[in-house]
Amino acid sequence: MSISDVEPKEAAFWEREDGAVRCLLCPHSCLVREGQKGICRVRGNIGGTLRALSYGKVSSVHLDPMEKKPLFHFHPGEPVLSFGGVGCNLRCLHCQNYPIAQVGLGDLELMEVPPDEVPGMCVRSGSNGVAWTYNEPTIWYEYMMDASRACKAEGLFTVSVTNGYIQEAPMRALKGVIDAVNIDVKGFTEEFYRQVCKGSLAPVLRTCEVAKEVGMHVELTYLVIPGRNDRQEEIASFCQWVRDRMGVGTPVHFSRFHPDYRMTDVPPTPRSVMDMAYKEGVAHGLEYVYVGNMATERGESTYCPRCGALLVRRYGFSAEPVGVTDRRCAKCGRETDIIW
Repeated sequence: MSISDVEPKEAAFWEREDGAVRCLLCPHSCLVREGQKGICRVRGNIGGTLRALSYGKVSSVHLDPMEKKPLFHFHPGEPVLSFGGVGCNLRCLHCQNYPIAQVGLGDLELMEVPPDEVPGMCVRSGSNGVAWTYNEPTIWYEYMMDASRACKAEGLFTVSVTNGYIQEAPMRALKGVIDAVNIDVKGFTEEFYRQVCKGSLAPVLRTCEVAKEVGMHVELTYLVIPGRNDRQEEIASFCQWVRDRMGVGTPVHFSRFHPDYRMTDVPPTPRSVMDMAYKEGVAHGLEYVYVGNMATERGESTYCPRCGALLVRRYGFSAEPVGVTDRRCAKCGRETDIIW
């Protein structure tokens, strides 16, 4: 019997309300009537039960460098088998994976991969872990949980690359299941989230804090978009929040925007703006500030916060430890803040 022959798995985090079902997975809290789906397009009301309609349905599988996620302080230089599904719970106008993220079931030909097959796929590919990425893993919650648990049982690591748009209870339930997250903080005003992403900033910031509280390795990405979220004051506020709430050792990736989806009229981010963002991070005391999607002298490599020695040299998606001995800075002995 294939997955297609089985009734879709019951979703987690929902309740019945007024003859419908209320999804409690993400902050949209969709009220879903019989036969309808939530904003994500993949969680639907069937017979008065919320079902995970995309469970086990995979759009993409690739062996990627860890640096592509981007995760620079978690198994640097290792490949990771990466899985994508379909749909998203945000509607970002600049979506860079829109062919799979801004569509629903039935719009693409999908593979069916039972969760217990994922660990073997990782091992055969030469990966020591799995990454949930490309579209939004939150809406794939039940499948991500089951497959991640299967991977953990085989000693593999687990990674989620997420927009952070998830309620606190399901995020806390990922404790011990997901080892590392890269969370997109897409801007630092509610206006930006409302207009560009069709969501809200506050739940994303709370997700970041909860991920740290439950012991996940956390890295943050901020895509700098000209005229939308690139004001120096906004970036400074973001850097101050990272310092005060997440800690100065949290890796921050400022990523250069390139035109895509419904923002093809917006130009790539000027180098001067990316330089400003990097300097703001440094000025606020952040120890690991990276600049992505453009070539820079220091923007991708890791340096020791104490003595400034080069620890990991990166170019593109390659990573080479050059100043590390026994997981410490070879020059001054400070721990590297990297999970090897």
